[in-house]
Amino acid sequence: MSPSDAPVLTITELQFRERDVRLRMPFRFGVTTLTAAPQVFVRARIRLAGGREAWGAAAELLAPKWFDKNLELSNEDNFDQLRTALRIAADAYLGAGRDTAFGLFAGHYQAQIDAGAARHLNPLVASYGPALIDRAVLDALCQACGVSVCAAVQANLPGIAPERLLPEFAGFDMAGFLAGRAAAPTIEVRHTVGMVDPVTDADVTAETRVGDGLPESLTDVIATYGIRYFKLKLGGDLAADLERLQAIAAVLDRSDAPYFATLDGNEQYRDVDGIVALWDAMAAEPALARLVASIGFIEQPIHRGQAFARDVGQLAERRAVIIDESDADLEAFTRARDLGYAGVSSKQCKGLYKALINAARCARWNAETGTERFFMSAEDLTTQAGVSVQQDLALATLVGATHVERNGHHYVNGMAGRPESEQAAFLAAHPGLYHRSHGAVRLAIHNGRLAIASLDCPGYAVAAEPDWDGMRPMPHPAWITWPQI
Repeated sequence: MSPSDAPVLTITELQFRERDVRLRMPFRFGVTTLTAAPQVFVRARIRLAGGREAWGAAAELLAPKWFDKNLELSNEDNFDQLRTALRIAADAYLGAGRDTAFGLFAGHYQAQIDAGAARHLNPLVASYGPALIDRAVLDALCQACGVSVCAAVQANLPGIAPERLLPEFAGFDMAGFLAGRAAAPTIEVRHTVGMVDPVTDADVTAETRVGDGLPESLTDVIATYGIRYFKLKLGGDLAADLERLQAIAAVLDRSDAPYFATLDGNEQYRDVDGIVALWDAMAAEPALARLVASIGFIEQPIHRGQAFARDVGQLAERRAVIIDESDADLEAFTRARDLGYAGVSSKQCKGLYKALINAARCARWNAETGTERFFMSAEDLTTQAGVSVQQDLALATLVGATHVERNGHHYVNGMAGRPESEQAAFLAAHPGLYHRSHGAVRLAIHNGRLAIASLDCPGYAVAAEPDWDGMRPMPHPAWITWPQI
């Protein structure tokens, strides 16, 4: 349907709740080592023009030191930044009146960023609020209409019209692009190797051993899950990165079967020269020959403050480069393309409509150039089993990803600690995606893949209810009243 024919709705209620997530092993990425964080849940009730009502849900970790890596801010400051973004968006959406699902996003996009800036929130932080509310609204819309998120996108039930915000889409056949989106029965897992993760069993010491029976070392992960795709974190120190990559390569090279890898710089290199120097050192090291050949792309190696300062062509000549943290607004991917970047990450915490718009850009640019140069990757932000990981997997397939970084299942012990009724509900709704082991329901990874056919269900890939009553209300963020940092 055309955007003008999409159903209009009103948001009548928004609820925010939280519960704590404790990692079974520390996850080092960029400038932080994560051991615990709250997970926020959003419930949205909508009313369609005919009076029909429905509830929808979304969930996401309040991840510190990714949206804003200012070391002067505590983790609690980062949590409050994200809560503030949610409160700003909630006020705007509840007062918006009737509109399409996409219209709510488009109508408040710039105002959300401006309101965040007034509270010293960068656009990545500010966009967190609409990113969750938009998912909950779309879940409610899909449930009200009895369709899956894939069917809703194919028919453009949300009323997606990017030309409302981006003149570059004038004349583009967005309806045709959306109609070509498809659900998938399976998707490959790309396993994250964090900076402090043990590579071999010998690296698991008495002090660091978790001892819960689940994989701890990279060798354990490969043996247990049959992983073929890997995401390797970099630390920004050439010599240390080179040494660690050799240790990882020694494990990956043990198998004769093909494997595939990506490098994640997490903004740790100061400029393009530093990451080029690392790549050339890798290419010159015989022990890394097979690993180098397996690498598909390099993700955000340069700090976001410098990532757009220079053309990255000299690195792109060696391997494709994508942006992640630099994907702060709707124009970021276009700016990145003009500087030699070939791709951008899909993360649901940055917004589902942004992801679909960027996927459409890739299709349009590739058609214009007659190449397949531009692409999207699917990346994790420690999404948790249940609502969060299911919606992220559904979005990954909608943007055309065939493999997705998955790390939440490795760093967190599945649904352990949640009520048995919640675990049973998600297992019953998605028996291929989950299984029960080691005392909890968790993702079931077989031969390196997740079975995701059950996500093509009415709603936005959820089909089960978390234990809402067992969560605490999201606290009022102190950040929203702070005049300055």
